[in-house]
Amino acid sequence: MRISKLFGLNKSQYELDFVDINPSIDTPLFLDPYFISKCDFPFACEAHSTLKSYFEFLLALLRSGKIRQAEELFSHLGESNDVCMGMSRGRPQGRGMGPEDTEAIFKELLKSRAIKSGIMEDIEDFRIFVPNVDKDKVSDMTANIIKWHLIEYTIDQCNLHNIPLLDNVPSGMYWDSKKLNWDNKYTQRLVVDERPILLVPKRIVSYTDKYTSNEYRQHFVLNYLQNENLKFQTALVQKYKNGENYVTKKSIQDHEEKMNKEYLVKFTERHPEVFSDFKRQTSKKISFVAGSVLDDIDTQSVCQYLISKLEKIPYGTANASNYHELIIGILELLLYPNLSSPKKEQEIHEGRKRIDIRFNNSAETGFFFTLPNNNVSLPCPFVYVECKNYTGDVANPELDQLSGRFSNRRGRVGILTCRTIEQEDLFIKRCADTFEDERGLILPITDIDLKTALQFFPEKGTEALESILIKKYEKIVFVK
Repeated sequence: MRISKLFGLNKSQYELDFVDINPSIDTPLFLDPYFISKCDFPFACEAHSTLKSYFEFLLALLRSGKIRQAEELFSHLGESNDVCMGMSRGRPQGRGMGPEDTEAIFKELLKSRAIKSGIMEDIEDFRIFVPNVDKDKVSDMTANIIKWHLIEYTIDQCNLHNIPLLDNVPSGMYWDSKKLNWDNKYTQRLVVDERPILLVPKRIVSYTDKYTSNEYRQHFVLNYLQNENLKFQTALVQKYKNGENYVTKKSIQDHEEKMNKEYLVKFTERHPEVFSDFKRQTSKKISFVAGSVLDDIDTQSVCQYLISKLEKIPYGTANASNYHELIIGILELLLYPNLSSPKKEQEIHEGRKRIDIRFNNSAETGFFFTLPNNNVSLPCPFVYVECKNYTGDVANPELDQLSGRFSNRRGRVGILTCRTIEQEDLFIKRCADTFEDERGLILPITDIDLKTALQFFPEKGTEALESILIKKYEKIVFVK
């Protein structure tokens, strides 16, 4: 049974930021450090920094001959079943890293020319150059190294959805990038059937089908060798009936020594530019998973259901929590993958102020990507959302409340959701005053806006709501 069912969340995968795992089986998704390194938003940047810290320290130990210390460092990369991801069948047990695997892989590392020559620079390169390492093992390594980030994320998501946590549960070993060592401490954990579980943002998982040794060999190494054989007119060159020359990949594989990972190491030593090209080209091919992840969901039915649910929530403070919870799910659906990792009631100013919802800005395209790039006065690593389930119009106090929480470090962009605005032109002018006074950008969103976006979402995706936000922004900037 999935997390959403176990804890009665009454939400589809579209409305959840985390992968809605079933803790009793493995979900065929993976943590790919290469994909994480290409994501440019706070959670991913912190996770990548931790991964880089670990791997650079490991390489430094290996290259300086501190083998025993390096082996101890590597020994904590054993399989992590907390994330319930991988390719095992039945109860999560993975084809990932067990104690025997870590020992065997470490021995391969000691022998590897990839370490000595310096061509292996990142943890994802294990998969390209080290024998018997594939996506399961790299995913397990990643989960262990960034475990503390995942614990913090899990706590945030459980608080967001009112999922109970247990106190004083061991964290398990995680990499402390500041102390440069493995650590373990007691903390809050999500526990299911007496087993700690980690929730993972769907924004950072992938199928890991691009950054692989097979892709490198088939589409870069062999392509290069085809061109070289044609260039030097070797014995492998054949002719089509029209006289055009060609060389088959099969003939190259038959002619070359076995093209295993050791071969890839030797090839890359001679032609590092090919591996650089592989990395550069692969970064353009990888992408986030869909908002529904692996579920086959009728998007239109989900959107109609959310419209109906929004219409049924009465106005007023008595239903503020219900409205708040619904808005989180609606925005998660409408703005994924551009906004992610929502956190409820983020404390600032040492707890003296709270923000209803804080999202990571994880946009690579669209409104939230172009906004800070086009206007340096509107940084938005985070986007803040205040929810007002009022019967009357919101006014200056609500705007001041939200703008008072902005800063250059946290961001200067927020969304104010409310049920209706009777005097919209007046309210837009108030937002324009805030903008002109350089106190940030506040975008008002009403029930009508949300229902319109939900109606068009199956056809337009994130553009359904972002087009509305763009129009609001233009009205604020060019108000007369």
